[in-house]
Amino acid sequence: MAHTLHPIPAFSDNYIWALHNGAQALVVDPGEAQGVLAYLREHGLTLSAILITHHHADHTGGVAELRAATGAAVYGPVAEPMPEPLTRLDEGDTLTVLGLPFGVMHVPGHTAGHIAYHCTDVDGTPLLFCGDTLFSGGCGRLFEGTPAQMLDSLDRLAALPAHTRVCCTHEYTLSNLRFARAVEPDNQALAAYASQCESLRQRNLPTLPSSMGLELTINPFLRSRHPDVAGAVKRHTGQPGLDDTGVFAALREWKNVF
Repeated sequence: MAHTLHPIPAFSDNYIWALHNGAQALVVDPGEAQGVLAYLREHGLTLSAILITHHHADHTGGVAELRAATGAAVYGPVAEPMPEPLTRLDEGDTLTVLGLPFGVMHVPGHTAGHIAYHCTDVDGTPLLFCGDTLFSGGCGRLFEGTPAQMLDSLDRLAALPAHTRVCCTHEYTLSNLRFARAVEPDNQALAAYASQCESLRQRNLPTLPSSMGLELTINPFLRSRHPDVAGAVKRHTGQPGLDDTGVFAALREWKNVF
């Protein structure tokens, strides 16, 4: 049975991802409930599961209302404050929803216990729900983790197959790409992608999901070891001796103040 993947807009720039098979659905990081409930009603769906990547309120705020309204099972990271009751998941666990096995990856950096959900085959294509660890053209701020942790987390995500659909939870793409183009002004793939995304947003369409292969060509945080990115960071900081982690840390700091 074919599956439909849909980003439900929430707040000013969040996406609550919904995946359904025409009857049963899962949602990821529901910061609010009403948009999800409206989507379920519109499509005649039963909510089977709620997947949470990390504890921030814009990802968890709708969980209690959705649980009460639908009876859906809730899953989230093992080591973060969560809206109880739920099943807690850690690195290496597998969760089966809609008949699909999702592997759990611990990807700290944005928060200390952040997890991602990865399925190797949803209608022939791998699928990644990465929360706020990876964005199109960017990565999450380091609120609780270290640059070394985030670099390692992104390395692990980057090792997923190139055709993996990347479901990020914020529409930050255009602002991320403005920064990326400051870092890599000569990246032609980046320039073309920015033009494409500008066209999508002008029509109020989402830029997501992205793909891992695309992100590897345009996202400076996945390309921090690339000579063009590392060179730009070293020139920006005036520190030619930075190691890989130092480059990544300086890149993230540059983005923070960009």
